[in-house]
Amino acid sequence: MVLEIAQIDVKPGMEAAFEAGVAKAAPLFQRAKGCSGMALQRSHEKPQRYRLFVQWATVENHTVDFRESADFPEWRKLVADCFASPPEVEHVTEVVKGF
Repeated sequence: MVLEIAQIDVKPGMEAAFEAGVAKAAPLFQRAKGCSGMALQRSHEKPQRYRLFVQWATVENHTVDFRESADFPEWRKLVADCFASPPEVEHVTEVVKGF
């Protein structure tokens, strides 16, 4: 499994709209090839900063299959107006699990 972590800073006052957009986008991720989960978390210290966590079977399921699908522009349409800056995206693989 590969975990996509997207750090997203939203414009002041757009937090509720962003959260609603992500909630509406959940079915887009749910039907995406290789996607097995999605969650959004909000920073306590920086309340305009979010981290979107998406579980993919492979990096290509995200970077090729999802990004080249008709659902990707739909996802962006739901949330892009809220972005204060472009999201920072990384893909990670678990290498140690403590417990």
